[in-house]
Amino acid sequence: MKLAIVGKGGVGKTTLAAALARRSGARNRAVIAVDADPDGNLAAALGVAEDRVPAPIVQMKELIRERTGAGETGGGLMFTLNPRVDDLPDRFSVDARGVRLFVLGTVETGGQGCMCPAGAVLKALLQHLLLRVPDDVILDMEAGLEHLGRASARGVDAMIAVVEPGMRSVQTARRVKSLSADIGITSPFVVANRIRSRDQEDALRESLDGFTILGSIPYCPELVSTDLAGLPVELGQGPFAEAIDRIGEALEQRWSPTPAKAD
Repeated sequence: MKLAIVGKGGVGKTTLAAALARRSGARNRAVIAVDADPDGNLAAALGVAEDRVPAPIVQMKELIRERTGAGETGGGLMFTLNPRVDDLPDRFSVDARGVRLFVLGTVETGGQGCMCPAGAVLKALLQHLLLRVPDDVILDMEAGLEHLGRASARGVDAMIAVVEPGMRSVQTARRVKSLSADIGITSPFVVANRIRSRDQEDALRESLDGFTILGSIPYCPELVSTDLAGLPVELGQGPFAEAIDRIGEALEQRWSPTPAKAD
């Protein structure tokens, strides 16, 4: 299963990414959780100590120059657009209790991505993770999809926008839907988060026409306390765990192979 989780900052996409990764790991599935958000804190959500968090690949300038053949920055810079990256996930990931954490980072630009050595490495890594790695891959991404091009988009099983009650996160989800369509992802999904009432969920469903809603997560005060204390996301028992399990089952039902019929 290859999942890309996106949304406006603060809506809970990192919590969802960590929870789904934990769910896969608990089922003895090989899973890589990828932090591709410039303000990412997926490591903290998975309980990785600060001194064990791998450096973002995008900050490894010597590695990027080596893999792309780029010289120093400047006008007329030449480099390969298809660098070798297949060894990087194993070399630069860390174990987080059965989940492998890999930190990509992102190229800081004005919004259109960049045709630069670091961008070439990130695009190649995403293609490798989504098209060639047999593990479950869960991408915690920002709302922009600059480095998820058409080639890597072919490997995405579900682009999931996380929304919360309020039109700002709905508007971000609509923008994600438009960007997704531009690279060939035509079936966007939504998870509604921090739902306090049936009225809130109904209002979100009405405003998200054209999306498939995988499920909703109730507002959980204990999750807020966990975040404030800097503690990792745990499934445990209760409404949050039940909601994550329902979302996971909805995904599995869509992409599990259909058993062959007996003759």
